[in-house]
Amino acid sequence: MKNKFYSEFRFTFLAVLVLFTLSVRSYCTAPVPQEYYEIRIYHVAEKAQEDRIDAYMKDIYLPALHRAGIAKVGVFKPVESDTASFGKLIYVFIPFKSIDQFMKLPEVLAADQVFISAGKSFTDAEYNNPPYTRYENVLLKAFMGKPQFTSPSYTTPVSERIYELRSYESATEAKAVKKIEMFNQGGEIKLFESLGFNALFFGQVLVGSHKPNLMYMITFSDKASHDAHWKAFQAHPDWLKLKAMTEYLNTVSKASPYLLHPTSYSDI
Repeated sequence: MKNKFYSEFRFTFLAVLVLFTLSVRSYCTAPVPQEYYEIRIYHVAEKAQEDRIDAYMKDIYLPALHRAGIAKVGVFKPVESDTASFGKLIYVFIPFKSIDQFMKLPEVLAADQVFISAGKSFTDAEYNNPPYTRYENVLLKAFMGKPQFTSPSYTTPVSERIYELRSYESATEAKAVKKIEMFNQGGEIKLFESLGFNALFFGQVLVGSHKPNLMYMITFSDKASHDAHWKAFQAHPDWLKLKAMTEYLNTVSKASPYLLHPTSYSDI
């Protein structure tokens, strides 16, 4: 009787142990939630507007986002060699843990009396003296292959760092899906990682003016590092093999790279 009881107890214990192990393993391998990103692009017509946006971002908007639980926000400007956009555009990268956090941000900021009071001269500027010409919003969802953004760390001066924002447009939605697959399942993200491109994010554009498209940002300590990394990438056998695969041909109809510097007050 004792032996029977022991056997049944042992069987039950082992069964519970197996279930617990499987549960823990399942929990540990659960996919990391994909973040959402907003990219604001401010268009400015003159230096005075640029200065007003810098002051607003540095002293008012970024601190308000920090109070709202967004620890790191990136602010970037085109490098001097980009004469088409230098001095005319300011990019703001805002990461969100969920779409709900993104949707609730206006409500959170509206309840922040410090933000409302300090930012009034910017948000409620006179119609004939606006702080910008216009601004546009792009909403993205992080790729499955890189579900969360990574903030790089460099010792070079901020003015020397290169953050390259790239936008890939596709002729059709099906082609856009295949290009995203090329990054995730095809191994393009892994190749970037293996070559040390220090990517900030990869994301599918959910709302924007150039759909269907995706955007991503890679970062470098300086221009020489940027050039050396791309040279290595373009000659890498994995890339040569990947880009020749029939299923990934013609997935990008327009590629638009933007070379940027982070501002002195950017968190990223």
